[in-house]
Amino acid sequence: MENESILIHGAQVLDAAGPRRGSVLVEGNIIEEVSDTLSPGDADTVIDGHGKLLIPGLVNTHTHLSMTLFRGMADDLPLDRWLNDHIWPAEAHLNGEYCHAGALLGCVEMIRSGTTTFNDMYFYMDDVARAVDEAGLRCVLSHGMIDLGDDDKRRAEIRESLRIIRECHGMADGRIKVALGPHSPYTCSEELLRETARLAAEHGVGIHIHVSETEDEVREVLEAHGMSPVEYLDATGVLGPGTVAAHCVWLKENEMEILSERMVKVSHNPSSNMKLASGISPLPELMGRGVKVSIGTDGAASNNNLDMFGEMKTASLLQKVSLHDPTALPAMDVFRMATVNGAEALGFNSGLIEEGRLADIVVLNTRRPHLTPWRNPASHLVYSASGADVDTVICDGRILLLEGELKVLDEEYVMELAQGAAEELTSKQ
Repeated sequence: MENESILIHGAQVLDAAGPRRGSVLVEGNIIEEVSDTLSPGDADTVIDGHGKLLIPGLVNTHTHLSMTLFRGMADDLPLDRWLNDHIWPAEAHLNGEYCHAGALLGCVEMIRSGTTTFNDMYFYMDDVARAVDEAGLRCVLSHGMIDLGDDDKRRAEIRESLRIIRECHGMADGRIKVALGPHSPYTCSEELLRETARLAAEHGVGIHIHVSETEDEVREVLEAHGMSPVEYLDATGVLGPGTVAAHCVWLKENEMEILSERMVKVSHNPSSNMKLASGISPLPELMGRGVKVSIGTDGAASNNNLDMFGEMKTASLLQKVSLHDPTALPAMDVFRMATVNGAEALGFNSGLIEEGRLADIVVLNTRRPHLTPWRNPASHLVYSASGADVDTVICDGRILLLEGELKVLDEEYVMELAQGAAEELTSKQ
């Protein structure tokens, strides 16, 4: 199926350009044509799009994929206790096979809920890359670097990141890219941050980092360096057009200006921020300054799923209630964040249904009670739909899910593998 042409015939199409009727022809891994004159005889494989909505594949710009193994393990705790008392001790027992199992499970979950591209920071990233290759998805991977001021640890983290760049960047016919992943300004030394900036420029890769997620983080960085997190990262050279800054909850006016001037891409993670009571990112102020904002789920241990449909709805409603403004972050804006903004943040030519774009496409079944009456595609998509409505998924021109049937991976085997890995990890604590 990978090399055959695919026609999705007679669907309603929705992307950042708005809704319209048409058929979509895929040749290889590219959208070849979008028009209302295509016929079923124009392709090797034809998918009936009547009664369905065709959208770009969703893009999750911040997650920790293998943390699917920790789903439900440490709920209802503040971030510092969640990390220090539960997550970091559990992560001490991780290995490559565990991370491969967790990543496979995450890939199945994302395929079934319409995500075709994601931005991941974690450990054993070559094993995660192996899972992504098997699943057929598209991603940017980064080894999460933490040195806490230890010189030996810093050198080891840099070595591991360079190894992942050498072994994984450009894998799977270019579906897999690698970025540098300093965890945050409070877990990374100034030397590590400066080296990250230098190596990113040298190797032509991006940077993925947590920024200003909590008030405690801001206070810690301010006390240690006399600067806010964004000011400090700017001084180290970490901020630039290739940087994805996750969270960005606690920002001052001048920090938003810096993010705008440096063309930093912000990944908004509303469910995780709400669950950990971290706060609410000032999206209207950021977007008003021209900052490109996308959406991430964060890991399944702090969300607790990878469903980008739920994340879109939460993002919109959170801004409305926090600002006491029902017009804040309307459906089309949040849909744009989850598609083309995310694709641009990660440097992929996807996110729109137009000729010449990568063929990352999701088809939803609109003939559902909760989507009836069908009258406003953007509204239904953001406020009514869920990942369970995903019918067909194509990534890089390959069908991964067809009419609800997974065409890659053995779903039962993956769930059993992940269940076993999670139980083993729990027994080691």
